[in-house]
Order: sequence, then C-alpha cells, then structure tokens
Amino acid sequence: MDFNVKKLASDAGVFFTRAVQFTEERLGQAEKTELDPHLENLITRADGTKNWTEKILRQTEVLLQPNPIDHTGARIEEFIYDKLDKKLPSKVTNAEVLGQYMLEAASEFGPGTPYGSTLITVGEYQKRLGGAERELLHTSATTFLTPLRNFLEGDWRTISKEKRLLENRRLDLDICKARLKKAKLAEAKAALLSEEVDKAEHELRVAQTEFDRQAEVTRLLLEGISSTHLNHLRCLHDFAEAQATYYAQCHHYMQDLQRELNRCANAVGTSLPSSAVCPNPVSSAFMSGPSSPGTTVSSSSSQRPTTLAMEQTQLPVTGTRKAKVLYDYDAHDASELSLLADELITVYTIPGMDPDWLIGERGNEKGKVPVTYLELLS
Repeated sequence: MDFNVKKLASDAGVFFTRAVQFTEERLGQAEKTELDPHLENLITRADGTKNWTEKILRQTEVLLQPNPIDHTGARIEEFIYDKLDKKLPSKVTNAEVLGQYMLEAASEFGPGTPYGSTLITVGEYQKRLGGAERELLHTSATTFLTPLRNFLEGDWRTISKEKRLLENRRLDLDICKARLKKAKLAEAKAALLSEEVDKAEHELRVAQTEFDRQAEVTRLLLEGISSTHLNHLRCLHDFAEAQATYYAQCHHYMQDLQRELNRCANAVGTSLPSSAVCPNPVSSAFMSGPSSPGTTVSSSSSQRPTTLAMEQTQLPVTGTRKAKVLYDYDAHDASELSLLADELITVYTIPGMDPDWLIGERGNEKGKVPVTYLELLS
C-alpha cells in the first residue's frame, strides 16, 4: 500500500513538472527541443492520414446507410457480433421489403388483374434491386470500411501512444536541460557543489538517450503510413468496382423493367385478355444477361416472314409522314416493328386499321408500331 501511494505521488510529481515545462514553452519562457524535420513531416502526414480516413469512413457509412438512426443501430449491432465472434447476418434492404409488399398486395388484389400483374412485375425487380444493394453493402464493408476501421482502431492507436510517449520524453529532456543550466549558474556563484552539476549532467544524458530511442521507434511507425496508403488505395479500387457493378446491375434491371411495363401498356391498348396483360417478370434478358436494343431490332426483323411485307406493300398508303420515336419498344410478334428511342421512321396508315397503330418503315424493315410511342412530325 505504501509503495502504491509513493508511486502515485511520484507520477503526480512527474506529471506536474511536465505540465509546468509545457506551459513555460507555450509562453516562450523555456527552451523547446525541436524534432528532426523528417520526423516532423512524418507526424504531419500521419495526422492528416488519420483525419481524412475518419472523414472518408464516416461519409461512406452515411452514403451506404443514409438514415442516422439505422446507421447507429447497425454499428452497435456490428460491435456486439464482433465481440461475440459471430458473423453479422445479412439484413434485408428497403427495396426488398418494398418488393415483398408489392407481391403480397398483388396476391390480394388478384395476380390476373392489370394492377396485380404490374405489381408482380415491379415487385420482382424491386427485390432484385434490393439484392444488388445488399451485395454492395456487404462488399463495401468487407473490402473498404473494415480496413479503414482497422487502421484507426489498431495502427493509429499504437502510433498515438508512441507519439505521446515521445512528447513526454522530449519534455523530460528539456526539464533536464533546464536543471543543468541552473546548476551551472549556481556553481558559478559557488552556491552548489560540483556533484550537483554532475548529477544534472547524468540525468541529461539519460533523458537524451531515452528521447533518441523513442524518436527512432516513433519514426519507424510513422514511416509505415506509406504502406497504409497503398493498402487503402487497393481498398478504394475495390470499393469503386463494387459501386460500378451495383449501378450497372441497377441500370440493367430498370431497362428490363421498362420493357416489361411497355409490354403491359401495349397489351392494355390492344384490349388483350386480363390474363395476358403482363407477362412473366422473369425475362429472358435477365436470365441470359443484358442485350443491346440494336440486337433486339435485328432479331425481330430477321424473323418476320417476307409474305407479310409483300402483303402490306400491296395495301393502299394514306398520309405517309415522318415520326420521332419517344420510347424503346420491343416487337411482340413478327407483325410489329421494334423501335429505338429518338430514331426517325416513316409511318402511314391503311384503311380499316386500328387507330392506335400505324405502319412503320425503317429502311427495308416494316411493321406495326403503337401511336403512343411516336411524335408525328409535320
């Protein structure tokens, strides 16, 4: 017990002495040992790395988890699972929840109705979008966020500890320098014996040795920041690649969804039975990968029988004019013509034809096109 009390008193004395030295240096009343310029640059670089890593980490978390409440809860949950040494379960995304609600609503309203069929189509694609988002969150957490946190919670804590120790060694060295200076002044005035000067010189040599050793340890740690930058660079590439994959998937899914909805709208416009209003949302484009609109046009036109073209050319033409395509349109059968948004085609009607449709021509290709997808030009 006595030993602990003495140690506590000694530590308090050292702390007070360092505080006095630090204050006097701030006020310009005491000399301060300057660090090596290379070491100073390393410290500045390390501090900047720590500060920017914190900002990038925090803002990436906000980007991936915009809701602050959910973000806080997710961090607490992650901390608990980490302490239990268990894998964090994959969470359902908001888009997946929305998709599930749409599917349940379609079941109640009737999957054969126009509204129910469309709910099924949109709901399935919402779930796919949510799955892509969940994969982005998982990949970003593993390849980007975790390495940044490991640096802040591991390497940086060690660096900070050694930096504080170096600062204490510097203060102790300056305290010893001040004592030796005072001892020599007192000796010159015959106020102290020479052994006091010898004691102060010995303390200074010890303090200098400890300071030099700590400066070397700190320098070695700080030079490792270059390796940290290289590691974070690789992680940044992984994060950007995960984002690119996610947005490409979203673009592909939305293109497929737009085509499905266009088919639904076209089916309603041609008064098809309710069972055929909306086709199965699992499109062949999704199963086999993305395909360019141009490929769709060529494949549809290549399957069109030549007898249909011959029959149409023999019908009387009324009011031939140009039209601009407003939206992409995929032909449902060989009698229709696939369209690409913003292209110009020639259109006309024939006697007895449904007013919601026109005959469209693009070069040697010909077929029915919906009026609602066109802007007729004068």
